[in-house]
Amino acid sequence: MNIKQGLRPVLAITAVVYALVGLYLLAGGIWLTALGGSLYYLIAGALLLVTAVLLLRRRQEALWVYAALLIGTMVWAVGEVGLDFWALAPRGDILVPLGIWLMLPPITRNLGTRDLAPPSRAAQVPLGLAVGAAVVVVVAALTQDPQDIAGSLPQVAQNAPTPGDAGEIPDEDWQAYGRTGFGDRFSPLKQITPDNVHNLKVAWTFRTGDVKGPHDPGEFTDETTPIKIRDTVYLCSPHQILFALDAATGKLKWKFDPKLTYNSTFQHMTCRGVSYHETAQGAETIDGAQAPVDCGHRIFLPTNDGRLFALDAETGERCHNFGDDGMVDLKAGEVVKTAGFFEATSPPVVTDKMVIVSGAVMDNYSTHEPSGVTRGFDVYTGRLVWVFDAGNPDPNEMPSDTHHFVGNSPNSWIVSSYDPKLNLIFIPMGVQTPDIWGGNRGADAERYASSILALNADTGKLAWSYQTVHHDLWDMDIPAQPSLVDVRTAGGDIVPALYAPAKTGNIFVLDRRTGTPIVPAPETRVPQGPAPGDHLSPTQPFSELTFRPKNNLTGADMWGGTMFDQLMCRIMFHQLRYDGPFTPPSLQGTLVFPGNLGMFEWGGLAVDPVRQIAIANPIAIPFVSRLIPRGPNNPASPDASQPSGSETGVQPMFGVPYGVTLSPFLSPLGLPCKKPAWGFMAGIDLKTNTIVWMHRNGTIRDSAPLPIPFKLGVPSLGGPLTTAGGVAFLTSTADFYIRAYDVTTGRQLWQDRLPAGGQSTPMTYAVGGRQFIVTADGGHGSFGTKLGDYVVAYALPEAH
Repeated sequence: MNIKQGLRPVLAITAVVYALVGLYLLAGGIWLTALGGSLYYLIAGALLLVTAVLLLRRRQEALWVYAALLIGTMVWAVGEVGLDFWALAPRGDILVPLGIWLMLPPITRNLGTRDLAPPSRAAQVPLGLAVGAAVVVVVAALTQDPQDIAGSLPQVAQNAPTPGDAGEIPDEDWQAYGRTGFGDRFSPLKQITPDNVHNLKVAWTFRTGDVKGPHDPGEFTDETTPIKIRDTVYLCSPHQILFALDAATGKLKWKFDPKLTYNSTFQHMTCRGVSYHETAQGAETIDGAQAPVDCGHRIFLPTNDGRLFALDAETGERCHNFGDDGMVDLKAGEVVKTAGFFEATSPPVVTDKMVIVSGAVMDNYSTHEPSGVTRGFDVYTGRLVWVFDAGNPDPNEMPSDTHHFVGNSPNSWIVSSYDPKLNLIFIPMGVQTPDIWGGNRGADAERYASSILALNADTGKLAWSYQTVHHDLWDMDIPAQPSLVDVRTAGGDIVPALYAPAKTGNIFVLDRRTGTPIVPAPETRVPQGPAPGDHLSPTQPFSELTFRPKNNLTGADMWGGTMFDQLMCRIMFHQLRYDGPFTPPSLQGTLVFPGNLGMFEWGGLAVDPVRQIAIANPIAIPFVSRLIPRGPNNPASPDASQPSGSETGVQPMFGVPYGVTLSPFLSPLGLPCKKPAWGFMAGIDLKTNTIVWMHRNGTIRDSAPLPIPFKLGVPSLGGPLTTAGGVAFLTSTADFYIRAYDVTTGRQLWQDRLPAGGQSTPMTYAVGGRQFIVTADGGHGSFGTKLGDYVVAYALPEAH
């Protein structure tokens, strides 16, 4: 029997496979071309079909046609994305293996003339060269990263100013969410260095026992950053259970359970931290009376059901002279008092006399919601001293029997910063909900939305405000605690600066005395054409210190696991409305980039005030929003069967003409449609306000179908920590690791596997002469990481 005749089925099957691939690319290519996209897929599909026909006819010209396709693909791919390996991968991960298959004997031995004469080896040369060229491109791409920025931050800033007065805090302590009221997330400890950080080992692990229950929302997250005072670590779990641990061993000293009242109305279940106050010798209340002597060290615990507790830091007992037996009801003065509609998810700011509380309101649910009012209480008695209700024409108007807070006032859901010298609190503001449509918003609701407010901490009176987004329709609020740092300018002047990272990728740099920009943020024209009934600002401020991409996304930026879903991503991209940043929401569907997670989230920056540098972990994931007109499937008001939902999926926005769907921009295989990287670590020189280094960060080990640790650079939720030892730490990536980095260059120095998702910001302290790095690892529901109840402390091995 003739060998060629026996192998003909292989050739036939190969031709059918190539024809099917060609038909898919041709059909998708026609669709994409009709939408104004690339012609490549149409041409590639046609050449694959020609190849399939030639294979069926046993013509060796099939190899020549396929060689032309492969060479053309390489030229097109490199022209679109350069030598970026992960961007090139889906452009060749199907075609290159198919080309190699054509060179194998089962195919080549079946190609030839009709009389079965042996095929010409010369026919295989072009295809061999094409495959070889593809290999060369791959090898070249593996040796570089076009998205990488290499550089070195200054080791010690010359003539650096003395760090600003954030209050006297012992070096070994971490007394507030950002260690100090300045929100710098910087520790002066130096025991852990780039030379020894690889020796870190788990020193102790604590299990809170607080896990997700059947009635908890999808946004069940463990985002706590512990604090440490003297020999005790304090932290809260997602149900706001407060734990006091021995700082050296992690052993439980006491715990306090506020016993939340909650149901399906909750959108979040999280606790980012607690706050501490210590009564000074001879301290007075805000009214000038002598401060009480009992409960001299107190912990303030906010809860998701709208309460604020003051607890004795030594025993966990309630401070009976604060509010009603140690508790203040934050729902007082509100029109809407439904549990979970006002959630104090972040720790309050504490001064020598005041405890100042803000809170989150339900995102995109209704126009009938609580006010996002910020309140100042006497730190000793819990008496309400002042309010700032951003939606009220008089934001300082106190509640009374005849006046309630203004419903749906813009809120502040993350931690504020405090400068004791200026006695100003700096509040990062959100937008009036519903977030994605604003046709019904009045001037009062718009005035302070998505702004930074500077208020007098004793009176709540406005010192200044700076708006970062006008008429915000994208939920592009200020999501992180502003970082305060005194910066010496190039001219030698010391400026008390404020660095506010925004979801837009901008970092707004302001003089915190006046709110005047230090780094220019010129108003720039943005896309127009709002949804019916809405309006837009013609311009938006764009800071010159930014992680926002220089160019808008194009079809070339679309990605996928294969060329098949990459093609679908390109089709989806061209079906959406996208004109760059601030493209307005639409019924067509709008691509929002930076997406709803923002380029910065609640983790903020870590600032070294001595070296005058900052560490950041920006992310880059586009989202899709689509307005849904009211109708049978989108009722105008809620009923008992409709829970509040989460921050993704269908958002009802009751009370306005539309609901909205919000989702990450993903391929049919569930992979990001934008090419990687999706997450970075970056270093900023604050003297020059420039990004000095930036590297992909994190792997797809815990988000891909197979646990492959490819370092594509993944998103992170949480923030960095930096130390005087020259080491920065981050735990918040989509893979379950804690990592250490050389602050100077950003080079990764060490990593360790976490027992669950680490969507929190780590902290550090010292006790008994030993430095510890502590991280809460409980995962994040909507982010999709593994849930747990772990608190893990690392330290260098003890000397024996």
